[in-house]
Amino acid sequence: MTNISKEQVKHVANLARLEFTEEEVEMFTEQLSSIISFAEQLNELDTDGVEPTTHVLDLKNVMRKDEHKDWITKEEAMKNAPDQENGQYKVPSILE
Repeated sequence: MTNISKEQVKHVANLARLEFTEEEVEMFTEQLSSIISFAEQLNELDTDGVEPTTHVLDLKNVMRKDEHKDWITKEEAMKNAPDQENGQYKVPSILE
């Protein structure tokens, strides 16, 4: 079992620009040691013959093919505008 020392916790806290009291250092030392101990259980698994993966699901490209489509004309886009001027939408001014 790998244990984390108080010095290692203080070192990582210093790198992260964190300040801990001695009680907090003690608490994090115990918690991190427990976490590492739990993670080390994975080393007990037999992974011979297991192919490495980057994702557990077989992902496929779900994006549609990029194809050119005709777009509406400027006149068609402007026909529903409540107010327009010189081919542009006209909106109320919000600045005085």
